[in-house]
Amino acid sequence: MAPAPTSPPAPAKSGLLGGVGDLDAAVSLRLHALFLPVPRLLLKALEVAGDGRIWLPVPISLLLLSATPASSGEVSPLLVGLVAGLVLDLILVGLVKVIVRRPRPAYNAADMYVAVAADHWSFPSGHSSRAFLVAAFLASGGLHREALFMWASATSASRVLLGRHYVLDVVAGACLGVFEAWLSSLFLRFMCARSSFLVC
Repeated sequence: MAPAPTSPPAPAKSGLLGGVGDLDAAVSLRLHALFLPVPRLLLKALEVAGDGRIWLPVPISLLLLSATPASSGEVSPLLVGLVAGLVLDLILVGLVKVIVRRPRPAYNAADMYVAVAADHWSFPSGHSSRAFLVAAFLASGGLHREALFMWASATSASRVLLGRHYVLDVVAGACLGVFEAWLSSLFLRFMCARSSFLVC
């Protein structure tokens, strides 16, 4: 006797996000399925380009190198503000993730590297917040605004297409990143007004 067909599993409860989370999950799954023909290698390249394991150590290393006696001794204000923003981003994203505790999409592939426990949670997207933090902060410093925000937008979209995040995760991450860039700019102006080692 053939086993009776089983019904599909019920969607997981959305917790703090409620019904908005359910709608977000449905839209995100639709987008993920619609863009499956996009080469995964391209999406993975965008994932690496927004990875915190690159964006945090590299600016910190450059900042430390610029402060050594072998260098000019002048600390780059752009690096100071960027490092401050990236550290703030790490703290805020981790804090919100463990408070909201939204699981990642069930269709997320098992090829994602999880650095810390908070990375198991989906809301908000750390890649999205980091990309928009970097884009907004560097654009405020006079760098190529269009190219920076195109990169940040593509990185954020790749999170949904890879199945790593829901749409609401990346939208919240983008908003958080722009807010962090604003706070970093305020911090940098404060430091420039009170520090002799910064040439602003």
